[in-house]
Amino acid sequence: MTRVWKWNRPVTVREVLEDLQQERSIAYTTVMTVLDNLHQKGWVRREAEGRAYRYEAVSTRAAYAAALMNEAWSQSDNPAAALVAFFGMMSPQQREALSDAVRMVESHESPAGATLPAPPENPPNPGGPDRADGR
Repeated sequence: MTRVWKWNRPVTVREVLEDLQQERSIAYTTVMTVLDNLHQKGWVRREAEGRAYRYEAVSTRAAYAAALMNEAWSQSDNPAAALVAFFGMMSPQQREALSDAVRMVESHESPAGATLPAPPENPPNPGGPDRADGR
């Protein structure tokens, strides 16, 4: 998913393969299987292009991160304590970004005039799309 998000456009298995091979040796079939698994799990959509598919992320990386945070927070037996601990781990820059985000939500605005996303119906699996092996 990291590669699909990075390119921010529909990509082929070959494109992802060539990108990954700049860092390590990996087989075409491995990349194809991972992208197919991500498609089966609903993380990417695909469209046929000749004999290949082009894969595109279903949601943004930001939406995925937000869903992870929401899932972790909602599963806590003490959500307030979890938030305090989380905020305590943040850098001053992260806390400032959080304050900005709270102000945007409270004023019903969003960056660049975009519509604020609705909460996901089915939060993602935390071990999901960031793993290189797709598991």
